[in-house]
Amino acid sequence: MIFEPKYFKKINFSQKQIENYFVCAIKDMKIAEKHNDPDVRFQFVFNSLIKFGITLVASQGYKVSSRKGHHQKVLEKMSEILNNNDILINSERIRKTRNIELYDGGIIITEKQAEEYLSFLKEIYNLSKSFLDSKGFNLSIF
Repeated sequence: MIFEPKYFKKINFSQKQIENYFVCAIKDMKIAEKHNDPDVRFQFVFNSLIKFGITLVASQGYKVSSRKGHHQKVLEKMSEILNNNDILINSERIRKTRNIELYDGGIIITEKQAEEYLSFLKEIYNLSKSFLDSKGFNLSIF
């Protein structure tokens, strides 16, 4: 797996740092689960999705650099790490929706969309947890 130096920097993370990234992703997922407002739910789904991706990238010994296109690169790597192209397709749909909402004058996030995105996020959580468990991370409390 190739990590482009423009977007990723090689770093030796401790197990605790990676576990902390995972905790932050879960925190945002739980906020998304609690809120019924589709816009709030959507924002926290997106944040959590990126944070799960950052966690997986860190588990490979890389830190993402903050620059134009870095969210897209995180989602691409998450899909590669978990060896599942459907992740890229679905996460790109969420990212593009977020970009339209943020940069193109906004859109209304429906309850149905928010629920679909949250359901997808829960799949990402399960896949990420299984992957990290298989790599020896102590995630049994999650």
